[in-house]
Amino acid sequence: MKKIEAIIKPFKLDEVKDALHEVGLQGITVTEAKGFGRQKGHTELYRGAEYVVDFLPKVKIEVVLADNQVDRAIEAIQTAARTGRIGDGKIFVTPVEQTIRIRTGETGEEAV
Repeated sequence: MKKIEAIIKPFKLDEVKDALHEVGLQGITVTEAKGFGRQKGHTELYRGAEYVVDFLPKVKIEVVLADNQVDRAIEAIQTAARTGRIGDGKIFVTPVEQTIRIRTGETGEEAV
């Protein structure tokens, strides 16, 4: 099993969620996040004063899935989240050693 973590722009969340649903994924975890990458934030003007916005709003999506679903899920996230502009985000894939469903005690892929 693998865990996919994707950091995306907040307004792309619904598109990514729908795209993941279309490839057969049932559950995702979403967390509001703030951060910056190469764009290093930006400056804004407020009441005549300029200030730097270092941390931009982002959304972190986490999905645990079977190995055979990883490529389709990555493609779905990339297609749905891409705007072509800086700050589109990143996707991280890591191995998952064990999964346990608390309610039933199921383990492995059955717990996902």
